[in-house]
Amino acid sequence: MHLYLLRHGEADWPDWEGKDDDRPLTKSGLPRASQTADIAAEHLKVRVHEESMLAPGFRAATLATIRRKYPQQVLMLVGHEPDFSEVVAAFTGGKVKFAKAGVALVELTGRKGKLLWLFPPKLAK
Repeated sequence: MHLYLLRHGEADWPDWEGKDDDRPLTKSGLPRASQTADIAAEHLKVRVHEESMLAPGFRAATLATIRRKYPQQVLMLVGHEPDFSEVVAAFTGGKVKFAKAGVALVELTGRKGKLLWLFPPKLAK
């Protein structure tokens, strides 16, 4: 299975007083996770399925449930840091850090994985 992990875009509002999930993005960044997924889906011509399991706090153990729910051979998840870095580490043993709007491709075979690439946003465009 090929698993793409896309971190949401910039959402830096230092004076924001609302819920973190409602924080809008900067003009230079993509929207947060669901809006980032919409942009990626439009570009890739695929459908978005909102998944509450990808909320902040997502872990490698949760990925098994998501894989059962969405058994496709290619899957893209859009979410948050440090969650995605921890998931990559759990499956590959590699230490990475996702930039905002960065994307990685992990090849999964059972409980093991291999990080094929990790692109910062400038290359991911």
